This record gives sequence, C-alpha cells and structure tokens, in this order.
Amino acid sequence: MDTLILSVSAGGGHMKAGEAIKECIEHKYPGARTMIVDTLRYVNPIIDKFIVGGLYLNTVKNAPILWGILYELAESGDNVTDFSKAVNKLLSVKIKNLINDFKPSVIVCTHPFPLQMLSNLKKKGKVNIPTVAILTDFATHPFWLHEHIDAYVVAHDYMKYEAVNRNLSEDIIHPFGIPISKSFLQKKDRAAILRELKLEDKLTVLMMGGSLGFGEVRDTFQSLLNSKKDLQIIAITGKNTKLKRQLEKYTEASKKKVVILSYTNRVADLMDISDLLITKPGGMTIAEALVKELPIIIISPIPGQEERNAHFLTNIGAAARILDTDNVDAVLNQIIDNPLRIKHMKEMCRFLAKPNSSENTMELLEQLVRENERINEKYS
Repeated sequence: MDTLILSVSAGGGHMKAGEAIKECIEHKYPGARTMIVDTLRYVNPIIDKFIVGGLYLNTVKNAPILWGILYELAESGDNVTDFSKAVNKLLSVKIKNLINDFKPSVIVCTHPFPLQMLSNLKKKGKVNIPTVAILTDFATHPFWLHEHIDAYVVAHDYMKYEAVNRNLSEDIIHPFGIPISKSFLQKKDRAAILRELKLEDKLTVLMMGGSLGFGEVRDTFQSLLNSKKDLQIIAITGKNTKLKRQLEKYTEASKKKVVILSYTNRVADLMDISDLLITKPGGMTIAEALVKELPIIIISPIPGQEERNAHFLTNIGAAARILDTDNVDAVLNQIIDNPLRIKHMKEMCRFLAKPNSSENTMELLEQLVRENERINEKYS
C-alpha cells in the first residue's frame, strides 16, 4: 500500500499526525512506499515562507486577536475561505505532477490546504485516488469540509455530529481520533525516568508551549516557581531558544527541581512521570495527553482552533483553564487537593482517548484501496 501524505508545517501537529500514520503503515508493510510532503514548501518555497512563516506564525505570535477574527470570517463562508480555495486551486497543478510521479494507492491530507487541492483535482477528474482527511483539532471548520473527499477521520464522536450538521455525509465520517505515535501506547518505568532526570518522586508538572513555544509560558512558569506547592517542573520550550534561556535564568534563584528541554522526542516518557500537564491546547498534544490519562490545564490558546479545543475540553471535564497566571496556585489547589476532581479529569481523558487511532485509520486506508481496486478492475 503506497501512501502519499500531504501536510503543512504550520505548528507541529499536522506533520506529526502524518508521521504517526507513516509509522503504522511501515510497521505492517515494511516494503511499502510512504512519503510525507510539506505541501506548500514543495509547491513553492516562497509562498510557503509567506503563508506559514509570515502570515500564520507572525499573526499568531504578534496579533492573535486578528487571527481569531480571520478564523471566524472563514467560519461564516466569507471571502477568507473563497480566497484560500482560489489559491490552492492554482497551486494544485504541481501536486498533480507529484501524484502522477509517485502513483500512490491512497492519499492522506493532515492539513486543509492540500485537502482543498485534492478536492479541486478530484472534482475535475484529474485524480481518482482515494483521499482521506485527518482533522487535527477537536472542532470542525469549513476549511476542512470539501466535496469529493472519500473519508474524514475526526477526533471524537461529537465532531461527527458537527460535520453532519455542516452537510457532510455521515457515512464518510470516522471518529477514530487524531493519529498518535505508538510510543504513547507504552508505559515506561516512572522511577527509572525520574532518576535519569535527577528528579524526585513528588508532584510533577509538565509544561509545554507547543512546537514553537508560543503563549504565556514565561508567566506561568514563574508562577509555578513561586508556588507554595511542593512540586517539580519539566518545561519543554520547543524551537524557541530565547524562551529556553529565559526560563533557565528564572530557575537560578529557585530551590525547586526543574528540567528545561528544547524540542524533544521523549514527550511520551515525560507524560508518564507527570501528574499534570500545563499546555496550549494544540490538537496533537491533547490527543497524546488523553491517551496517557494526564489531567490538563490549558493556557493561552490561539484564538480560533485552539480556543475551540479549550472550550470543548473544559466543558467535558478533561481540562481546567488558567485565565490569570497570578492564580496558578488556586487552580492547582482545586485539582490536586480535590480527589473527586482529579479522578473525574482522568476518567474523562480515558473516555475521550483514542489509543488505536493510527491503526484504525490505517485499516480505513486499506479498505478504501481495496474498494478502489475492485472498481478499477470492474471497468478495466
């Protein structure tokens, strides 16, 4: 089963979902060809730099309210969505050439931009390969919903209802969850990891600011250092080297045990030894934490998709939210000192978790490939 996975490196979650599918396929089919393509960078590096490096990242970092407004405008089907479709229609020509060269059995899209391209190509009859969309957040959005897409993989059953209300056929919506790496399905020895990191067996808080280290991480980190709770901290700063240096400086005057890491491939291990996760609510990070049954405290969601993730998770009881970093201790008290609350949060994580997301998605891909082969044989 040769699989072409089209994504965009806006944040880390879209690419990681693709990597989880690739990992699962290659485990079952060692000889299969599986390729992940950073779509905009492949089509045109200049456009990628403008849209991802400039428009998206700069707006999210420096003017998040503006990003939220654009997100809401796209929700209503106004000019933002139409503009996106028009741009991706123009860019789809090069993707068609890639498809012709690679000749995949199935195509997976983990970002709406390549999905729009495939919808356009399939509508014109230029591509007849099964195409699957994997939504990487906990709410639907019109950017993702297009004609001629064969299947949609969503994070939970509630999203299926949302998608049906947006006129998507129920038959093609599969609430398998966001695909995650198999490393999150393994439980590591807590004592061994604590020793390795020179940490103690006590309340451990894991802080993550997303792959780019955006958000109110600094203020929250300082509040944890000043907390009256007997706790230790693990902070992951992603690609933000400036943030890492700042946190290291704050730590110099603290007696608390602290581990500060940049980008790391050991998130699963760190979740295994943690009692709480404080994070921006990116879809992939949340999916991983749910599988680990790790109670979540949300900070500084990006307006738009992450704000909706936060709304869903707090409403259903899997997460709490810090609105004011001065009140970190108050939120910690409400969770740590309340056995019913911490138990309920873990139970809701377990309820929402989709540990078999990657395997179930791969089985869907296999089914679509078989169906497509039967159709081709019938009409050949």
